[in-house]
Amino acid sequence: MHTLEFESVSKSFSERNVLEDISFSVKHGEIFGLLGPNGAGKTTLIRLLLDIIRPDYGEIRVFGDFLGPAAKNRIGYLPEERGLYKKTRLLDMLVYLAQLKGIPEKQAHLNAESLLQSLELDQYKYKKVEELSKGMQQKIQFLSAIIHEPELVILDEPFSGLDPLNTKTVMDRILGLRAAGKTIVLSTHMMEQAQTLCDRILMLNNGRRVLYGPVDDIRKERGNNSLIVEFAEKGDLNAIREISGIKKVTEHGKSVEIFPEEGVSVQILLEELVRKANLLRFEKTLPSLNEIFIETLESASNE
Repeated sequence: MHTLEFESVSKSFSERNVLEDISFSVKHGEIFGLLGPNGAGKTTLIRLLLDIIRPDYGEIRVFGDFLGPAAKNRIGYLPEERGLYKKTRLLDMLVYLAQLKGIPEKQAHLNAESLLQSLELDQYKYKKVEELSKGMQQKIQFLSAIIHEPELVILDEPFSGLDPLNTKTVMDRILGLRAAGKTIVLSTHMMEQAQTLCDRILMLNNGRRVLYGPVDDIRKERGNNSLIVEFAEKGDLNAIREISGIKKVTEHGKSVEIFPEEGVSVQILLEELVRKANLLRFEKTLPSLNEIFIETLESASNE
């Protein structure tokens, strides 16, 4: 089942194509990454999804239909441009925002108290927003996007301004949302977080789709077909010399990276190594999402 579908969507401003023939879908209950450099079209795509602007061509379906007023209350949105009521107390503000989304006042209070406690902010609930640090304000902004328990959560750069500890706290909360069956669209420049969190991704560049699919599949497809091996004894390195089909061996401290010749599989090499040496560790190398991101953009710029 798909929570969100874009079908051949295009959008231009002043005759400049910002999005061109974009198609993708977001499955129910997954974390979907929206990636790309500045100016790639991510913010425009989010505004189209939220019906803030309309496409020139194509169709957008949310919850299986065109987005109506009632369906908008089923969506939570954390915009890149932050905006909180700085003179308002935390608890009052969260309750107010929940009520705007149709949550009764009593339930809104329960939701706010629970969320503040989950991020260890309950001791600040009577503080005004302006009295908090930027990191705390960022966490409050995140809570304001989920206070009404939305089914679809759109997060635009949720880790901006957070230190490593608070980044982990928000990441854990996002994973908790997925475990509760929520669907999350995550727009971020932080590839490490995207690789950790996202089930599938869409990467945009100059308004066009350049990568789309499951993160694990994309990393496997872009892998360099090599094997990282760590031997129990230094003498076991000699085992490599007894195996045919190896093109190159590169040492990385205690481990070595083995590159097979064309047509020779990593699996065959591994089976030979297991027979001839005592291995402490082995793994097939996969490029990081950050490496793929850079490689994809460099390839696009050279076309």
